[in-house]
Formats: sequence, C-alpha cells, structure tokens
Amino acid sequence: MSNIETNNNMKGTESNNYKSDNEKKDIEKGKIATNGPSLPWVHIIVMVFALAVLVAASAVAWVFFSWQISLIVFAVIAFVYIIIYFSNWLWVAVQTAPRDFKALYCYVKILRLTSKFTKKNWSMPDIFHESVKRHPKKVCFLFEDESWTFQQVEEYSLRVSAVLRAQGVKRGDTVAVMASNYPEMPAIWLGIARIGGISPLINTHQTGNTLLHSINIAKCDFVIYGSEFESAIQDIRKELNASIKLYKFTRRPLNTSDSAVNIVDSENDLTRLLESTPPAQWSNSEGEGFTGRLLYIYTSGTTGLPKAAVISPSRMVFMASGVHYLGGLNSKDVIYCPMPLYHSAGGVITMGNAFIFGCTVALKLKFSASAYFPDCIKYNATAAHYIGEMCRYVLATPPSPTDKQHKVHTVYGNGMRPTIWTDFVNRFGIKRVVEFYGATEGNANIVNVNNRTGAIGFVSRIVPAVYPIAIIKVNEDTGEPIRDAKGLCRLAQPHEPGVFIGKIKPNNPSRAFLGYVNKEDSEKKIVRDVFNYGDSAFISGDILVADELGYLYFRDRTGDTFRWRGENVSTTEVEAAISRVADQRDAVVYGVEIPNIEGRAGMCGIVDKDGSLDLDKLARDIAKDLPKYARPVFIRIMSAMDMTATFKLRKVDLQKEGYNPTTIQDKLYYFDSKLDKYISLGAEEYEKIISGQIRL
Repeated sequence: MSNIETNNNMKGTESNNYKSDNEKKDIEKGKIATNGPSLPWVHIIVMVFALAVLVAASAVAWVFFSWQISLIVFAVIAFVYIIIYFSNWLWVAVQTAPRDFKALYCYVKILRLTSKFTKKNWSMPDIFHESVKRHPKKVCFLFEDESWTFQQVEEYSLRVSAVLRAQGVKRGDTVAVMASNYPEMPAIWLGIARIGGISPLINTHQTGNTLLHSINIAKCDFVIYGSEFESAIQDIRKELNASIKLYKFTRRPLNTSDSAVNIVDSENDLTRLLESTPPAQWSNSEGEGFTGRLLYIYTSGTTGLPKAAVISPSRMVFMASGVHYLGGLNSKDVIYCPMPLYHSAGGVITMGNAFIFGCTVALKLKFSASAYFPDCIKYNATAAHYIGEMCRYVLATPPSPTDKQHKVHTVYGNGMRPTIWTDFVNRFGIKRVVEFYGATEGNANIVNVNNRTGAIGFVSRIVPAVYPIAIIKVNEDTGEPIRDAKGLCRLAQPHEPGVFIGKIKPNNPSRAFLGYVNKEDSEKKIVRDVFNYGDSAFISGDILVADELGYLYFRDRTGDTFRWRGENVSTTEVEAAISRVADQRDAVVYGVEIPNIEGRAGMCGIVDKDGSLDLDKLARDIAKDLPKYARPVFIRIMSAMDMTATFKLRKVDLQKEGYNPTTIQDKLYYFDSKLDKYISLGAEEYEKIISGQIRL
C-alpha cells in the first residue's frame, strides 16, 4: 500500500522511554498510541485482594488444622481462581478447539507436501508428471463436449515445449499467454515452464494501453495469443518492442498427419507449428525450481496500472493445497470452473487441484448464471468454484428443477455475501461453503474450515502464533499502521476493524513474500517493525474484523482500488485513461455502492467548465483503453475540483455523496450498456437503478 510507511524515527536500539519530537507529534495526532499501565488499577486491586484471601485462608487452615490441610486449601482456592481468571479463555478454547486442531492437522499436511517438493526442487511440470503417472487415462479437463486425459494434456504441453525450444525460447525467457478458458491454455504454460520459461497470464479483457503496459511490465520476450484476441494485439502491435516475437494460436483439433507436417502458413502461426512438430521427450523442468518463478498473475494492487505478481510452484502448491485439504476436497472430485484462468483463483487454485491432486476440472469459456448448475449436472461435478458476484447472479435466476438435481456438495471461492449465503445454500442444497481469502501477491491465505456463515477464515485464539497472520490497527484517514510507544504495530481487538497482514519468513516457502516483478511495487506492500524490531509482514490493504472466537469477516478495501464485476479496478489507472482522452481534464474516480449488487460501481467526476465535453466520444475512446469492468458506470460533470493536499479527502466526500440527483447539483449520467452510451441520470432513473429496474 503506497501510503503505508514505517516510522523511521523508531529504532530497535532506542530506549522504550525515549520519544523524539516527531514521536510526540504523532502521539498527539493519534498515529501512535501510548500503552499506559499494563493493567488497569481496578484489576491490580482485585488481584491483591485475591492474593490476600488466598494467604489468609491457607494460614487459618495451618493454625487450626495442619500444614497438609493448608496446602490443600491453597491448591483448591488457587485452582478456583485460575478457573475464574481464565474462564473466558477456556470458554473460547472449548468452542474453537475442534476447528483449530482440524486446521492444524491440515496445515501440517500442507507443510509436509511443500517439504517433499522442496527437497525434490520440482517445478509444476514435474509435479504434474506424477499425476500423469498415477492415472494417465483419467480425465483432467472437461470442456464443452471434449474430454482431455492427463496424458493428453502432458503430450500437448510436450509439443509446446518442442515448438518453443525450436523457436529459441530458453531458460529465463518470459512468454506471455493470452488465451481463453480452454484446455490448451494451461497446457501451453506447462510447456513453457518445462523449458524454463516464465508465463505472464494476460487478462483477456485488456486492450490498448493497459494491454501494452502488461506486456512491457513483465519484460516479455514472446507473446502467445489466441486468435480471438487478434484485434486487441494488432491495435498495439506498432507500439510493441520490435524484439518481442508474437505467436497466434488458433484453437482446432491438431492435424498431425504426414501431409500436414510441412504445411506452415506462417512462422508465427503456433497452431501450424504444433501440427508440424512432434512432442518432445519428457524431461524434468529446466526452470528455477520449486521456489522460482513460474507464472505472473496480474493484479491492480492498490494503485496504478496492473502489476505482475510472481507465482512460484511453491506458492501454487500452498494456495491449492490449502483449499484442497481445508476445504475437504479429494482426488475423485470433479470441479466446475467458470472462473478465468488468468486469475489466481481459477488459474492457480483450481488448476493446482488438477495438476497436484489429480482432480478433474470442467472448464467454461464464459460464466453463465442460468447454466451454472445445469453445467454441473452435465459434467457430474461434485465441487464448484465461485466468486461472490457469481453467486448473486445464480441466485437471481428463476427457480428450476435443476437447482437440486446436481451432485455438488462443496462450493469454494471468495466474496460470498453473508446476506445471500443462507439463501444460496438452502436453495441449491449445498452442504459446504469453503470461503477463502488471500491476495495473489501475498503470503497469507485463510480458509473457512467449518462452514461458518459469512466467515472468510479465522485466527486461532488458543495458539495464535502457529499461523502467523494478524489484523493490525490503521489510521482511517491515512491507512498508516497505528503504533505503540515502542514503535511496534498494535493488534486490533475483537470486533475492531484492522488491516490483514501475513508475517514474512523468507526461508519458509509458505511464508515467503514474492511480491511483484517491479521491486518498488513490492516494497510498498511490506510493513516493517510489526511485532518485533526488524521483522516484516505483507500488508494486504484489506479491512477485516475478527469476532471473539477468532472468525474473520471481510469489511472493505483500502487504497485506490475497488472491486466490480469480480475484478479489481485501480482508480488511478482509470483516472489517467479518462484524463488522456478528455483533453487532459481533471478526473477523479471512485467506487459507489448499488443496492443488492456485489462490489462497487465506478464513478468518475470530470471537470468541464465550458460544457464542451462530448460524452459519446468519451465512451468510445475509453472503450479502446479500458476493459469493460473498469469503465465508469456513472459520470459526474463538475465545474471545479480541489487538487490540493486534501484531494484524497475530497474523493471520500464524493464517494459519500454518491449519484443521487436530488442531493447533487452537478449533472449526472449513467452508462446504458444496450445503447452503449451515457444517459442523463434524473430522479426517475435513480429510483429505477436503486430498485433494480435498470440493471448496470
């Protein structure tokens, strides 16, 4: 988080009682909290009184009876005191022990698995090969009416390895993949990984400058793109570095007959090259090993254009095994996945369950609410992947006999709204919801292990140090961690919101922080001097709250990012794009809530002093640079904008004002997707949006 910095005035060598002038100012502003006495005076008085009673009772027993009776009295009273003093802890322990020990057992299994792969130093193609050897004829992918066995997936990846090696791809090269949700997509990056390449998985919604940035930030040497994205690639081709080699992939059954061997229409036609090249002999991966770079997954982080987060085989194993073990999945499960494979949810967690544990995965090109459970029936799915937005759409479909004709016993994902949780599981007969949380670029994942409605995971109240995660208090205005008089971070108390962090342990694959390709961006996600001087933690930027039993609940996101249509939207990226196409007008972007819709819709305030802004042209121009989910849903035309140091506070004020035309004097517009243009927003349109009659 860009606005989180460590307090350089506080060093581990300084005395606890020393306070510099800067520290004193921070304490006055509330950035640093003073500790005060370690125990309230009333507690000290009660403890002294209790000790006096204990001593007096023991003394009386000794005088009137014997020293043996005195010891018994002492022990009994001391035991009662301990029970009373620790009664709350004992109550919590009884309530949470089954949960905690179940999670601990699974955590040990995860650590054993990662230890095994660490010793072998395997990359993902090597791990996948073990699954192929166990069951070569088992179905790995179901897609439309196709079935791909584990052996077929590996053979396809070996063919990719042979082609790319012949094209000059070598260890350490970066080969981007921009392809849809078909089986060839993960098979392609497996083939890249085998010869030591790293694969940035490009968000297929990206166009224009955003797409160009994603290719450049990953320092790509090669780009493989599906023919369905030919237009997007051609739009930026002239601006790409001339050294980047492009390969177009056209999805069709490979014609590998002798007559096709020498037919190569173009050296950049990957499909033709695959048809004319036999698969390579299987060999261990030539990559960086278990803790090296495997994939780059793009995330908006908290500010700026998309950032390339580093995914290693160890990170993939940790994320996938966490959901697998804690979510109660097994190798016999068939998982339905309509999630995009360029995201960590589908491309890392669900793919990991196939590659590592041998699950069968049913892929879907594009999510369809009405087809969600009918598809599960078609593929005999026993588990299904979701994001919260999907669940709301599925729940909004008309009741159907297929609602409970499926075999799905578990759904897993993130973003299931507590308000629809119960209705969803009841209507569709779901036995278990495995809600998880974890940033792609982070080092900490948490999972709802026991079906607790609304929870995204937990932190143990019995042994909190076992899994080093925490919620720390932050300043609501600045996002900076609130520190105590020693300069260390303060833990949030039960029911007190704070930012989720994961302690960094570089030598532990499950606790390492790989961050982004850009090291400066990575540094902004680290907070130092957390619980001890010199330690560090990944700071998520997400506001969570824990209850008295340690269950964690998502509250909000900090920083310049909001979530819409299942995607993270960077406000600074959208502001820059709009300002660029609107003749450098001042623009401010923020997320606003729409009743009963997951996430926040983008709203943009634009300065237009003379009324010359052409909204139709604006809509056309931003469509070239921004994916659909990032384009503002609402526009607010403003005569002026505060660009002083209080600009951030102004953004908060604009967000609170929302888009109600009865309370805002500025002209308001909303985007009509059917007309593909911005329409004036009046009181009548506002009521229809609020009631759901106008869908955005």
